[in-house]
Amino acid sequence: MDVKDSNGALLQDGDSVHIIKDLKVKGSSTVLKRGTVVKNIRLTNSAEEIEGRAGGTMMVLKTSFVKKA
Repeated sequence: MDVKDSNGALLQDGDSVHIIKDLKVKGSSTVLKRGTVVKNIRLTNSAEEIEGRAGGTMMVLKTSFVKKA
């Protein structure tokens, strides 16, 4: 399964990505700002989602809102 970012670049475990759009965190008042770097990502079973530590907590992010750093 190929996991691609918003620009079509292939993502792998351990990559770093930038968030390309301000994202509201569901269930919290926190907002992840554009340009935030998420390091050491992990791939999930879905080609459209990745896991990474952003804002101090582990989150699942859609690949359509990130680009490879």
